[in-house]
Amino acid sequence: MTEKPIRILYIDDEEHNLQSFKASFRKQWDITTTISVLEAEELLTKKDFNIILADQRMPIMTGVQFFEKIRDQYPNIIRILITGHTDIGAAIDAINKGEVFRFIDKPWDYVYVENAITHAFDIYKTREDLKQRNIELQKANEELDKFVYSASHDLRAPLMSVLGIVNLALMEEDLKSQNEYLELIRKSVKKLDTFIINVIDYYKNARGVAVITDINFDELITEVQATIQYLPEFGNLRITSEIDEKGVFRSDVMKLRIIFSNLINNSVKFQDPSKADPYIHIKVESTPEYARIIIQDNGMGIREIDQDKIFKMFYRAGATNSGSGIGLYIVHEAITKLEGTIDITSTYGEGSIFEIRIPSINK
Repeated sequence: MTEKPIRILYIDDEEHNLQSFKASFRKQWDITTTISVLEAEELLTKKDFNIILADQRMPIMTGVQFFEKIRDQYPNIIRILITGHTDIGAAIDAINKGEVFRFIDKPWDYVYVENAITHAFDIYKTREDLKQRNIELQKANEELDKFVYSASHDLRAPLMSVLGIVNLALMEEDLKSQNEYLELIRKSVKKLDTFIINVIDYYKNARGVAVITDINFDELITEVQATIQYLPEFGNLRITSEIDEKGVFRSDVMKLRIIFSNLINNSVKFQDPSKADPYIHIKVESTPEYARIIIQDNGMGIREIDQDKIFKMFYRAGATNSGSGIGLYIVHEAITKLEGTIDITSTYGEGSIFEIRIPSINK
């Protein structure tokens, strides 16, 4: 992916300075110029800039005053002051009030300007990276809080259920009743196993090393289908697939496996037992640029009120089935890491359609 050019806003009441700057550096950077601080404020509302250069001596307000005015609203933009009349007072104001990164003297040296812009952009990128990491860290901490609370409940509940059923079974002498208790135990253990599998998927998606390879969707879907066809909930469910691969699509096979596995499992769990022909239809279109995946079922469907919440961690959409509340969250996170999108269309009582678009990773 080609890196975007540095976006610079340069304000100077001497138009020949603006023209000279733009002529010198237009091939390297995305440069916007203006002779007016008022127009500069308007430009800031319309375009994202990485760096602002401002002349110190301008009508209406000085460069330092302009920087002081905008610094709270645009704190991430790196500010550089251009002046031919530097004095100690202006320098102190520039640092304290305008939080200026660097001074450039007139007439400027082109190599010095180029270095100053490059260093300023390095600072900008570092701050943006730090900001993004802080957001991710805050998200991780919030998820950890939710995870500890919900995991302790979801792990303990089936175990306590098994313990209670065992105590009841010990008091029973009738073999038929004991078999019924064993079936209840089996369901509780299955629920616990499902939760543990989802926890493993969550860890793999969050911390696993990406495995970028050519994707064979037919093999991938067959592999996932083989792991679920013996589930007790599978019953007479019919799974069909329609795959159209035009060229080589490359992606993280582990994340794709997680996406298919969780979405198909979800359709299996929430099929509608009242329907005579329950089905899941999987359609894939792939090219060297992208893949489009559609997973459609005629299951229970999702209420409209729940559709914007189903990708949140531990959200169960008011269902009484054995969902852990992690599966669709993991799907959304995996797709996000692959820089893709997922959309849902669902009618309660009729079924659901999940549509996914993922760009190819051509590295």
